[in-house]
Amino acid sequence: MKKKDSLSQKDQEDWKNFLEDPSLVPDKDKKYQITKSKSKFSFDLHGLTLNEANKKVEEIIRSCSEKNYREILLITGKGLHSTQNDVYKSSELSKLRFSVPEFIKSNTEISKLVLSIINAPQIDGGEGALLIKLKKL
Repeated sequence: MKKKDSLSQKDQEDWKNFLEDPSLVPDKDKKYQITKSKSKFSFDLHGLTLNEANKKVEEIIRSCSEKNYREILLITGKGLHSTQNDVYKSSELSKLRFSVPEFIKSNTEISKLVLSIINAPQIDGGEGALLIKLKKL
């Protein structure tokens, strides 16, 4: 085995300068740190009446807009168990996936915060959920 040569004076000075200024060392932990994203808020509306759901949706949209969320996933269900034909007359069971978007569009205070309302992707619930995209304010 060959003995390592001693460091030159220049190398020793470079090493000393390097150790004195740690800002030159990239922080790998920071670079690859997973940050918690506030991109999507999710809430399940199952079991709520139409009035309760509307109040909750308004509260959620306002709160998420203030907290800079970009999307809201509302789980509404498909309305398969509702026996009422007119969703606006149902006090116990309602087809929230149809009435919630209408409520948002008719409420000028919260509709100005909403960019779009679509059925959620299949992975997020498909026709049983709504994806609400919020405007950047």
